[in-house]
Amino acid sequence: METTAHEEIDGEKTPPMAPLSHLREPPTTKRGARTRAALVKAARKVFEREGYLDTRLTDITKEAQCAAGSFYTYFANKEEVLAAVLLEAQEDMMHPGMGRVQGNDDPYAVLEASNRAYLEAYKRNAKLMALLEQVAQVEPEFREFRSRRADAFIRRNARGIADLQARGFADREVDPTMASRALSGMVSVMAYNTFVLGERQEDGTPLDFEELVSTVTRLWANALRFPGDR
Repeated sequence: METTAHEEIDGEKTPPMAPLSHLREPPTTKRGARTRAALVKAARKVFEREGYLDTRLTDITKEAQCAAGSFYTYFANKEEVLAAVLLEAQEDMMHPGMGRVQGNDDPYAVLEASNRAYLEAYKRNAKLMALLEQVAQVEPEFREFRSRRADAFIRRNARGIADLQARGFADREVDPTMASRALSGMVSVMAYNTFVLGERQEDGTPLDFEELVSTVTRLWANALRFPGDR
């Protein structure tokens, strides 16, 4: 998958994680590609360590061990290198959403697998997710792209819920889109609180990952009134 391409969710084109207008054409030489890649790798490390607002371009070039002037060969400013960082990471940060239930698939198992994939991706990229939340507060264009991507996944989950309703697996009285917004939001906030804020249990121990997956899946299933006991 090309990091600059639009991903497809059930045939729907999904906005990339950052504005493509912030990216220049990639370098044509191997040396240029290596230097750019080193800057992107260094930028992610510095952004995650210092935060977007406190990162200086000299911090990035120092981390990449290249001359300050080299930065401007590939990027004009912090916004451009941040866009490159996000687009590099977007495949790993991509999550499947709630897939369609096929044939004899257990809808509960499909839901659990979807939640697990989302939470694992969030955990792997917690520092970058925290960075994205920070940038969305100060950069309107990044905020718009973040919102558009979130809406795309909400629409996918809504289609999954509607499919379950049509097949008798979910409560037909709830609006699929509203249910998707509520339930997807619950999982997203739980992920942010757990992996970014480091929320812990009352005794001070970290939240158990398997328990987290089990809890959010059970809440999804209960809210949609899945048949059978779990």
